[in-house]
Amino acid sequence: MSETCPRLFIVSPHFDDAVFSCGELLAAHPDAVVCTVFAAPPQQQMHTEWDEKSGFATAHQAVHERTIEDDQALDMLDAIPLRLPFRDSQYADSPSINKLAAALEETIYRTTADTLLMPLGLHHDDHVRVFEACCEILPRLSHLEWFGYEEAIHRRTHGVVQARLADLAQRGIDATPASPSAGHTIDVARRARLKREAVNAYASQLRAFGTGNYEDVFAGERYWRLTTGRRAKK
Repeated sequence: MSETCPRLFIVSPHFDDAVFSCGELLAAHPDAVVCTVFAAPPQQQMHTEWDEKSGFATAHQAVHERTIEDDQALDMLDAIPLRLPFRDSQYADSPSINKLAAALEETIYRTTADTLLMPLGLHHDDHVRVFEACCEILPRLSHLEWFGYEEAIHRRTHGVVQARLADLAQRGIDATPASPSAGHTIDVARRARLKREAVNAYASQLRAFGTGNYEDVFAGERYWRLTTGRRAKK
């Protein structure tokens, strides 16, 4: 793999987070892996407020249709989907941080990825849980390039990004504003268009957010290179 075209592995808490937050980056990096953590339906049939807002009668229907939406979105960006068998918090069956970390680490080892992107863990409980799991494995996989991305929509909460960056520093993880190496040559306008088309594939989620409440997904994407303090001093 060329040094200027790393194999990206993006950890996405839910089906839409990687595209909403990193869609333009994905457009420039064909064959990137998007690993959705909370991709499984609940064991028993149930009904939640968010799924109802999204237009679904049951949780099983929601996960099924959202998987189809995700397939369509990632296909537009030439990304490769991987999905872990965990359930998001609305289904009241959240995994432990240790279990999440073990599954993510094993999945990463099975790929040829050399550049990892993790969410900063903003606002949403599921995002925080994934962030904690990634922080657990980052020191063990410090030979890879790590970046944090701020989650679209959730980043709008005042001060939440700054608080997370301070939290990373307390953990001994240095966060420096930077983006992964450039991928395929693709102009800015085309990246933006591809992202918009991919975002629109998540019709159920846009419906739930409501018109005018998700424009932040089209704002600039921001990333931070993450290094442990020990590695940063080399």
